[in-house]
Amino acid sequence: MTSSGDSTKTYPWAPGSATGVGSLPGTDVREAVRLIVGELPAFPHLPELPERGVGADLTGRGAGLLVDLYAEVQPSGWRFTDRPGRDHRRAVSWLREDLDALEEFTQEYTGPLKVQVAGPWTLAATLELVHGDKALADPGACRDLAGSLAEGLRGHVADLRKRVPGAELVVQFDEPALPAVLSGTVPTASGFGKLRAVDKAVVREHLRTVVDAVGVPTVVHSCAPGVPVGLLREAGVRAVSLDFTLLRDRDEEEIGEAVEDGVGFLFGVIPSTAPQAPSNRVANRATTRGNTGVGARPLSDPAGTVRGVKALWRRLGFRPEALGEAVVVTPTCGLAGADPAWVRRVLKHSVEAAQVLYEAPEG
Repeated sequence: MTSSGDSTKTYPWAPGSATGVGSLPGTDVREAVRLIVGELPAFPHLPELPERGVGADLTGRGAGLLVDLYAEVQPSGWRFTDRPGRDHRRAVSWLREDLDALEEFTQEYTGPLKVQVAGPWTLAATLELVHGDKALADPGACRDLAGSLAEGLRGHVADLRKRVPGAELVVQFDEPALPAVLSGTVPTASGFGKLRAVDKAVVREHLRTVVDAVGVPTVVHSCAPGVPVGLLREAGVRAVSLDFTLLRDRDEEEIGEAVEDGVGFLFGVIPSTAPQAPSNRVANRATTRGNTGVGARPLSDPAGTVRGVKALWRRLGFRPEALGEAVVVTPTCGLAGADPAWVRRVLKHSVEAAQVLYEAPEG
């Protein structure tokens, strides 16, 4: 455990760490876990494989963890149902298979280990009520959903502790819909309207319900612009995961306040998809201009990858030596759609870039 600005600020990862967001391509979970444990040895995570289909997707996986609430797939998406059906059983089965693979490849492992689950507000924005609109439209349904998820996560964390007893667990809540929930831009089930914005105090309360329930450090991840860093800090999360390329100038003040309060960050700085090769015409034009990189931006060197993170840290006025402690390097969202060879390259690059943040924060 490490400190940020002083000895009282600790993080649930080692200095110079890199990890993944969650999803990977393919359908072979054993191979995916083997890859993650091998390439991200200091901060591995449980990979998710949405390509497997129903029940392996974000909403289905989260719904499978709910207690006394069940959902099935309808033409419009996931919808609550009175009893567990085939889709629910498939989601539970996928997760059990994933945990079996994780247990197999983490024998004797000690250190931080991250698992991901859909957060309560993204579930509310994507799950439909039995007869009506999305759960987000019903305050009572949102409250029940958060309570059910909290109960399910208590059991999930207990199971993980038995399977990987040496792990220092970190739970990541995936909340891609959270900015839309707060801004009132989540579409209704019909798609013809928008659901009313949810009050920040209510959002914070339900997030606090699940954060407190797990009993381990928590991260909230959102790949959308406008991540409410201040609200997440108030909800008690230990870290915020976001796409660094989407940050706006006005986000910096909230990030600075969060760091001051001991909140860490997982910054997505490495592109999740490989650069496209330029067409012959573009390549020829680039060559005549002495610029062969036009249209096919390769990965920067590790120092170049984190240059923007260092610049942000300097603007915020924090100690350079605290940078590699407070910040974890990750890819951006979207690895599930990437080529497997690119995934391996991105993971290696993440580790190298994280070491730069820790070993050469002022370089």
